[in-house]
Amino acid sequence: MNKELNRKYAKLLVECGVNLQENQGLVINASIEAVELVREIVKAAYERKTCDVIINWSDTEISKTVLEHATEEQLYIQEYQLAKQHYLVDNNYAKLSISSPKPGYMAGVDMTNSNKAQMHNAPLIRFVMEHTMNNHVQWCVAAYPNKIWAKQVFPELSEEEALEKLYYAILNASHVTIDNNPLEEWNKLNQEMTERNNKLNDFNFVSLHFKNEIGTDLEVGLVENHIWAGGGEYNTKGVYFNPNIPTEENFCMPHNKKINGVVYSTKPLESHGKLIENFFIKFKDGKAVEYNAEKGLDALKELIEFDEGSKSLGEVAIVPYYSPISLSNILFYNTLFDENASCHLALGAAYVSTNLKDGINYSKEELEEIGCNDSNIHVDFMFGSSDMTIVGTKHDGSKVVIFKDGKYVI
Repeated sequence: MNKELNRKYAKLLVECGVNLQENQGLVINASIEAVELVREIVKAAYERKTCDVIINWSDTEISKTVLEHATEEQLYIQEYQLAKQHYLVDNNYAKLSISSPKPGYMAGVDMTNSNKAQMHNAPLIRFVMEHTMNNHVQWCVAAYPNKIWAKQVFPELSEEEALEKLYYAILNASHVTIDNNPLEEWNKLNQEMTERNNKLNDFNFVSLHFKNEIGTDLEVGLVENHIWAGGGEYNTKGVYFNPNIPTEENFCMPHNKKINGVVYSTKPLESHGKLIENFFIKFKDGKAVEYNAEKGLDALKELIEFDEGSKSLGEVAIVPYYSPISLSNILFYNTLFDENASCHLALGAAYVSTNLKDGINYSKEELEEIGCNDSNIHVDFMFGSSDMTIVGTKHDGSKVVIFKDGKYVI
């Protein structure tokens, strides 16, 4: 890996991603494969005069061993782990997650105990997801390569060649190169995304109708007073940050009782080490009523039936088919990248503070009445295509073609 590029990448994640403030703590969730990058992130954080950096390391091999041998009860979250999460929330720690997935690595592992434990743990740590998704603090998700992931993306190359190619693909997608200034490029990108959000917000659509040749024919109602977002966001204290690096999406909040039709996936979905491929979901009055997959049906079933809210949608996102990540012609087998190459939807929780005007001030009952989806999960899946058409319906019943042949026409 290139030390100078890692330094620039780390600076981008700290200054633009979480926009770490002076005397603010930072928690880093990272795979052991990302150790070289994490070292640079820690340096960049202290250059920003952080008060503390906490690192939570993970290792897929250890995780697999645990899942193969642990009982359901042994996977329950412990009191000291809950106390740590409360401490991070209460003390305003920014959150930076470095994803380094190994798609398919958990294939064949019996996930029964894990799924039961997750059902037990989810309500206990729900406050963490709400704290993050409601933008009470800055957070950012980025990525770093590993050999297993690299070989899946570039199977024709040797491990070392694949690792290097994936490394540069990740950095290029994140607008980090040897001869550029990533912070300047992200300022420009954020401005472009904001201008598109403003256009979509001005239309104030009631619903969006998605259609393509492979079978997607889906109408997604939008909640009243919805807000289109994308690019950078403000936390509830007024600090601007970028939750996803990279990003190319403009996204909004569906009405969880006004989703009808069928959607077909166009890219594989990785879920807890398992791949779900070539699947469809049929919705009626906001709920998934039928679904199937050529591969990974059990994993798809676990997602959709995780809780009541996971049967509906919390996000609808528009991404041009000819976005920079799509034009790279690389299937990353990772949502962070593949969602920025394709229009996508998310099963589960909605982004209340981001996609609803004054959303943070509504009660749970009021949000339910508005049509805001509530769940313990939020999982994106891709359905964009080169022939995707999107037609928006306005409050007066008039229709506007906003997307044709996979690209914006507004």
